[in-house]
Amino acid sequence: MSDTHANLLDGPAPVRLPDDYAAVREAIAADGDPYEVAAKHPASSLAWAYLAEDFLHENGSRGAVTAYAFARTGYHRGLDSLRRAGWRGQGPIPADHVPNQGFLRALLALAECAAYIGEVEEAGRCEQFLRDSGTSADEVRALR
Repeated sequence: MSDTHANLLDGPAPVRLPDDYAAVREAIAADGDPYEVAAKHPASSLAWAYLAEDFLHENGSRGAVTAYAFARTGYHRGLDSLRRAGWRGQGPIPADHVPNQGFLRALLALAECAAYIGEVEEAGRCEQFLRDSGTSADEVRALR
């Protein structure tokens, strides 16, 4: 007799977002202007993450508030995409699935910017969210 029923103790299935923004990845790979990328693809969390990362890199701590706003926009766009894909607030969001990387990068950028501006609790929540999603800040940072 084979065991054909699902393990009820397993958590939610990993969320794999659809590949809706290949053009964003292509623009980033071609060193496209982050503002133009975000303006052309405002629903893409990757576009906003890219803008936040670039702005923070170019401006350091002086740019943290603006980069925080960009990262928060990417985070919320990503949450919208995750929910449309069936995510219910918990479970793995695999970093090795390329379309998930925009959300994860926006979440990491949000954590970094929050730390810059002294939002220690927010930074901690974002880092915990990454861990709860089955990844880490270091793994997501390596995607940049």
